[in-house]
Amino acid sequence: MRNSRGKAVWQVDVRALDPNGVATTLDLKPGELGLLHGGPPCQPFSQIGKKTGIKDPRGQLAFQMVRFTRETRPAAVLIEQVPKFLDAPATDDMTMLDVLSEEFAGVGYDLQATVLDAADCGVPQKRKRAIIVAVPKGQDFQFPLVGQRQPATVGEAIKDLPDAVPPDCEPLAPNHIDITPPRDRHRISFVAEGEWLSKTAGAPPDVVQRLTPKDSTKFRRLHRDLPALTLRCGEALYHPLEDRYLTPREAARIQGFPDTHVFVGPIRRRTGIVRDLDQHRQVANAVPPPLAKSVAATVKSALCL
Repeated sequence: MRNSRGKAVWQVDVRALDPNGVATTLDLKPGELGLLHGGPPCQPFSQIGKKTGIKDPRGQLAFQMVRFTRETRPAAVLIEQVPKFLDAPATDDMTMLDVLSEEFAGVGYDLQATVLDAADCGVPQKRKRAIIVAVPKGQDFQFPLVGQRQPATVGEAIKDLPDAVPPDCEPLAPNHIDITPPRDRHRISFVAEGEWLSKTAGAPPDVVQRLTPKDSTKFRRLHRDLPALTLRCGEALYHPLEDRYLTPREAARIQGFPDTHVFVGPIRRRTGIVRDLDQHRQVANAVPPPLAKSVAATVKSALCL
């Protein structure tokens, strides 16, 4: 794994993993694990998805965290999800958070949950995420204080990057490659900074096509002086000034990744399909590192890890 040197990585279905076998491989005895962290698939609970919830097999994977907790007895458990996860129905009268709380209580852990915005942790992006923390019963824990700093902006995040290059050139910054086709550059040229295509006055009908003013996240140009919208897998945002899509490196900067984190895989064109997980999608699927660091630091401090 390109960014996982010195770490053990199993690229398998988590349901096939034996917690005791994993602990033995890592030479961990029950109670020695500091933090058990997981990001179960969000698609069944996403606001822009089909909202299939627990009926989707992926929607049940959050409970694998309970299975691993039962066997490994970590000092704390950290789960990241979309905000809709918390109140999504799990039974006729219980939400996912209710059921998860009961399950963790059954193995001796108290559960707390909140919704944090990555922009409040210095990330140049408005990205709200549900953060769930479980600690042994009786252990005190408080979520980090947020909202005390000025949100970073898109302009601050990408201003020192060199020029993006086409796929046949070697970029000066990792993953800083522009694959915008000419027809899309023409379409982008009609969009003013901070606006979206269907709101643009003067764009010809053959450019706007079937878009309506409600399509405010599609074909949108970011504004240098504001945080970005939430990066999503199926939508590619425009550069604030240049007539092109964001490069994977620009998206990674907006997500809070350092340039030392290199993404591997194809770069998907806006209207194309690639077989493997593309770089833009890898970035959009990730938890912003500064948000994760803020929560992890609070857990570490509270539990004296």
